[in-house]
Amino acid sequence: MENEKTVEVDSGAKKSIGNSIVVGAIGIVSLIYLFNPTGGFIELIPDNIPVIGNLDEAAAAGLLISCLAYFGIDFGGLFGRKEKKKDEEADFIDIEVDEK
Repeated sequence: MENEKTVEVDSGAKKSIGNSIVVGAIGIVSLIYLFNPTGGFIELIPDNIPVIGNLDEAAAAGLLISCLAYFGIDFGGLFGRKEKKKDEEADFIDIEVDEK
């Protein structure tokens, strides 16, 4: 694996081209599965089964979100998640105690 080609990402981490292709293929398959209309060509678990009928769509959506996060597209900001500050002062809480 020493000869494996890598791609440098903005954060400085290196990702192999082989892993990127596999993750991209999984993302494309999950996207096709999600756009497949109900009762379409591909259906792993029929939707008319109570409770577990939509688990395959939920798994496909989770895979798609994970694949997009691998490539740097993070949907966490849409739901109110804020990025952490990288400076050291963000880890401390400064309080003043007033003794009376």
